[in-house]
Amino acid sequence: MELAIETELETDGRWIAEVTSLPGVLCYGATREQAIASAEALARDVLVDLANG
Repeated sequence: MELAIETELETDGRWIAEVTSLPGVLCYGATREQAIASAEALARDVLVDLANG
């Protein structure tokens, strides 16, 4: 499953990554890559929870 992830550099230097198709799935990171990796991990957890009811 391919999930769209939007990223943005905050004014304080942190990166935020958001999975737009899963409300509330957003993560911060010191780098863009860290933020994306955290968002992907959280998205997997959310999808597992949704699949298990």
